[in-house]
Amino acid sequence: MTSAAPTLTSSLFTAAATLTPVEPEHFDLAFTATTQACPWPKAYGGDLVAQAAVAAMRSVPDGKALHSMHSYFLRPVDIGADVRYEVEVLRDGRGYSTRQVRGFQNGKAVYVCLASFAAGEPGGTYAVEYPAEVPHPDELPSSAAYLQDRSGGTMTQESRAYWSGGRSFDMRHVPGPLYLTVDGHRSPHQAVWVRPFDALRPVVGLTDAQRDLAALTYVCDYTILEPVLRVLGLAWAQPGLVTASLDHAMWFHRAGAVDDWVLYTQEALAAENGRGVATGRLFGSDHTHLATVVQEGMLRLGSGGRS
Repeated sequence: MTSAAPTLTSSLFTAAATLTPVEPEHFDLAFTATTQACPWPKAYGGDLVAQAAVAAMRSVPDGKALHSMHSYFLRPVDIGADVRYEVEVLRDGRGYSTRQVRGFQNGKAVYVCLASFAAGEPGGTYAVEYPAEVPHPDELPSSAAYLQDRSGGTMTQESRAYWSGGRSFDMRHVPGPLYLTVDGHRSPHQAVWVRPFDALRPVVGLTDAQRDLAALTYVCDYTILEPVLRVLGLAWAQPGLVTASLDHAMWFHRAGAVDDWVLYTQEALAAENGRGVATGRLFGSDHTHLATVVQEGMLRLGSGGRS
């Protein structure tokens, strides 16, 4: 008897983005949130970025929109455990507001970010050109379809299931994934189509536009280091590969729904001394440039597993 296929759902993201208000211990407001399950020793970094973004957004009640975040990952975070986010109100002006968010777990700071919000005002408009000649996602295999008959490296049944359907979003690579091998040429460029497995659910304390922005902060961290891995000829299942997010910056240019395919174009900028830097641009289904990402991560080849 064959088992039923797992239900593909985006509810893992909305669960991660659901915060509980608590009494602050250090700053002005505080929330707790739970990191989501994954088959690695420590929690996914996008959990922290999205949860901090939600905490910051819930502290700005006057309608200003988040336009930038700058984050540092200070310590590994336990999976399936609460993180306490303390929000410090640094400034509230007519045009801009600024927040600092610190994440705490087991009594220690694990994450910190600065977030800036803007009311918006008239000004000129410019957007980078939407990339041409990228294959449509319908022409590309899903992660589940790609991995169905493949095995190798350090991949386990748990990591196969996670890559296939445990990340809330369908992800389709151009030129090909890096799960087991570098599928495609060793180039510093790649693109990933992303779309939630099903309609995003409401998140308490957020408008739909804020929830969609949080979704971008959540999903962007899964693949942003991949162009660095690609150009170095490394895959996620490479024995001994250890990676970790070090710092992360994100700018939000325009609002846009995340209920359809979003194109995430990426480029490796540097790799040296066990670190790599990559940049990414996120485009909505209407070709609107929604956001820009830059991240530095640790890349280590040793005897251990992925962090």
